Amino acid sequence: MTTRLRTRAILFDMDGTLVDSTAIVERVWGRFADEHGVSIVDILRSSHGVKAHDTIRKHAPHLIDVDAAAADLAAFEIEQTDGLIEIPGAARFVEQVPEGGYALVTSAPNALARMRLELCGIHSPSVVVAADDVINGKPHPEPYLTAAAALGLEPADCVVFEDAVAGIRSGLAAGMRVVVVGGVVDEVTEGLTRIVDYTNASIADADTSGFTIVFGG
Repeated sequence: MTTRLRTRAILFDMDGTLVDSTAIVERVWGRFADEHGVSIVDILRSSHGVKAHDTIRKHAPHLIDVDAAAADLAAFEIEQTDGLIEIPGAARFVEQVPEGGYALVTSAPNALARMRLELCGIHSPSVVVAADDVINGKPHPEPYLTAAAALGLEPADCVVFEDAVAGIRSGLAAGMRVVVVGGVVDEVTEGLTRIVDYTNASIADADTSGFTIVFGG
């Protein structure tokens, strides 16, 4: 079965969508949990796709200086590269997207996001909306709306690729179509287009009006 989506831009999440950083995320949040006496299980259950500041506020409300805790987390995380891998086919697929038709919308800091893309051989776009670029992180629509505005596009012109519930809710709340990457299952994923990875995804029919995303076939 072949699925086709006509669009003017793809807005990608990063972790779990273009790169697999699971091992790093577990290592980083495990260190945080040990240092601050909180549950790593609870953190991992709700932190995916969410800004670090929001996760810290939720799971370590006793910390007075959230900014300092988030900065320490980010400094440690950017040093971690072992276990980082590309989602199969992601680099090839991104290379097919026409210039100006691709943005990154991530809950990671900007420098970390660009580094991870580079390490996985994935072309970094000119528009990156990172954790430090928005007031309200996912699942709020602000990150995806900010990216669309930076591209000069309306929400209906964009397709979001996401692997986390928070990000999926963000994309849908922004009025965009969403493609689920991976195996997350939630009431919000019902009826959405889903892919395991990018091995059977491609770009076709690119012209001044946009391009077509093709899955399968």
